[in-house]
Amino acid sequence: MKNNDIACQIMAWTLSAAVAALAFIAWGQDNLWQFGHLSAYQIFPVLGLMAWSIMWSHYMAVAMRRLMGVDFQILKRYFQWTSYSVLVLICLHPGLLIYQRFRDGRGLPPGSYESYVAKGLAWITLLGTASLLIFLAYEFHRWYGSRPWWHWIARLSDLAMLAIFYHGLKLGSQLSHQGWFMTLWWFYGLCLVTVLAFNFYTRNLTPKKTKPAV
Repeated sequence: MKNNDIACQIMAWTLSAAVAALAFIAWGQDNLWQFGHLSAYQIFPVLGLMAWSIMWSHYMAVAMRRLMGVDFQILKRYFQWTSYSVLVLICLHPGLLIYQRFRDGRGLPPGSYESYVAKGLAWITLLGTASLLIFLAYEFHRWYGSRPWWHWIARLSDLAMLAIFYHGLKLGSQLSHQGWFMTLWWFYGLCLVTVLAFNFYTRNLTPKKTKPAV
């Protein structure tokens, strides 16, 4: 294995671990590091933060791999295991909220969502639900990733990442006040937009024809 391959693997794993840890730290600080009597309402936010942060690190890892000229197979195991963790987190994030709202006699979504958030923000919860469905659909890439229409699912996943970025800004309890994590969240967003723009540019860039050397 080449040095670049090893370096790319280390950076990818380190980045995912770091962003997940930062999300946990922000959540821990918000709860004053008191974990003795946490309810589902207090637990579910950090799961969403960690899920999106790890997915963000996937985009950064792909960009690093391409810039370093590393074969995509080098990060195959990294994506496999971190994707499993994301799948668990994105299911538990709304799942805990739905469960707790139902236990509290608030019914099921979308009604239970509407009564949980401030008036006028219910549509953002539905934005999160739509994004979740897109992320779940993307898990079928193992079977349909080679189909010619699959690129549309991948592009929808890009839009879902942007939607969840906004979802977090408007509803995230750890993002409801100015602080270091808010600044970091905006940094994540800037990096994501940059990578998406770069991907769009390179996908649509067609090599120019040149005259053969004589």
